[in-house]
Amino acid sequence: MAYTILIGEYAYSSWSMRGWMMLDAFGIPARTRYIPMYSEDFTAFQVEYAPARQVATLLIDEESGPQAVWDSLAIAETLHEAHPEAGIWPADPIIRRAARSMAAEMHSSFRALRNRPNMNLRARYEGFRANDDELADVTRAETLWEWALEASGGPYLCGDFSAVDAMYAPLVTRLVTYGFEIGPVAKRYVDAIYAHPSFRRWHACADAQARVIKQYHLPLPDGDITALPRLPTLTARHFEGDAGDAINTTCPYSGEAIAADSLAWIDGTVVGFCNPFCCAKSIADPEAWPKLMALLKEPSAA
Repeated sequence: MAYTILIGEYAYSSWSMRGWMMLDAFGIPARTRYIPMYSEDFTAFQVEYAPARQVATLLIDEESGPQAVWDSLAIAETLHEAHPEAGIWPADPIIRRAARSMAAEMHSSFRALRNRPNMNLRARYEGFRANDDELADVTRAETLWEWALEASGGPYLCGDFSAVDAMYAPLVTRLVTYGFEIGPVAKRYVDAIYAHPSFRRWHACADAQARVIKQYHLPLPDGDITALPRLPTLTARHFEGDAGDAINTTCPYSGEAIAADSLAWIDGTVVGFCNPFCCAKSIADPEAWPKLMALLKEPSAA
């Protein structure tokens, strides 16, 4: 079964993150198609795949044409039916019920945290003052997390990473972006989400994407972005040189020929990519990308 996941901006689209992680975190192959939000392309998507009107939307190849599945919970259930072995929901029925309950509450509640403090992976603000409704949502999230983590032992809500963690990942980023004060149990969960390989890949893509949507940025002083709870990674930068200096001739992701404007110096090795976005996401977090790391470990890279 072939899938395409339609997403919006990596930095801002919380629902896109959820839907994309339902695939990437569980090793389900899919093509990612980016549709700029608030654009003519987005309007065209809504017309082409009506009644779907939001991202993430999962397209499933059928003989009659692609079938659209929209809304992250619907995507989770659809993928679980097709890939019950992937671990999208916990195998134990009692734990699975709890996971679905928490995921559904994330879907229907936490409205204050989903309103003013937008998801913005490019920012870490100073001086944000939360209102009572926002603080109540944070308290409720901590209550759920502490209950689940005590029962499961962590590091994720049901032990292993599952769909419920993908549902809460964007809320986790809001706590970091806006500097909410949280207790030690919640802090460990935040660190676990930021360390998850799939989250790292999504965050690297957010770093790489250039488009800025002003309405997702608050007029607050910028905090120390280096204080984000991200794991250290290999030193990397853009390489201004000849493509012949690269250890590879084809992109580790697409298999296409490398481009002269898409070269990176990564821990002493020059690597080429097929386009600037592939290059930028690799520079942002080289160790988030298994295919890149496999290339760097080849004998020719030594």
